[in-house]
Amino acid sequence: MPLFDVTQVTELAEAAKKELRKRMRAVRTALPAEALAARSAQLVARAIALPAFQDARSVALFYPMEDRKEVDLRALDAAARAAGKRVYYPFLEQREQGGVSGLRLTSSLSELAPAGSRFLEPRLDAEQAARADVDLLFVPALAVAPTGHRLGYGAGFYDSLLPDVCPPGKAVAVAFDFQLLVELPTLAHDVPCDFVLTDARALVATRA
Repeated sequence: MPLFDVTQVTELAEAAKKELRKRMRAVRTALPAEALAARSAQLVARAIALPAFQDARSVALFYPMEDRKEVDLRALDAAARAAGKRVYYPFLEQREQGGVSGLRLTSSLSELAPAGSRFLEPRLDAEQAARADVDLLFVPALAVAPTGHRLGYGAGFYDSLLPDVCPPGKAVAVAFDFQLLVELPTLAHDVPCDFVLTDARALVATRA
């Protein structure tokens, strides 16, 4: 007879995630601005060197929520456009039937603006990505593991979005190296990424 039933296991994992989010937020919030900029630049350099990035015709990025000290990928946006890649950004719309998420095409960072969610989004009239439109999707994280699993903010935004893009697209979990942990508490609905990228290393997910 199992020690815990499915409900208990889920509750334990959710409690562990909640506590880990609190800890990782505190650690990242303490990062000085100079270190944030330097680590972001190192991570972007590693991203540009990724064969998956070099081969991609299109990428999906995220604009950093500066109050949360997310990795700053704006230099990667510039590199992608300079290489002739199509660049998409996420959106979240609240409709009568609930939240609708996806990716929209942009021609420059200046098109991004506040739109009800915490992050900057593309214009409402921008072209929305279909399933095969995005080759490589960069995903923010509070913590990551070598398996490709990531700890987000708890809203399930990317767990909902990733299955709409990958496959055929590939996903890259993005975090600073101090956010890379040996393992993370996970549940069945948690969607792992294909790569893990930090300012110190690039890993192919083990999917163990």
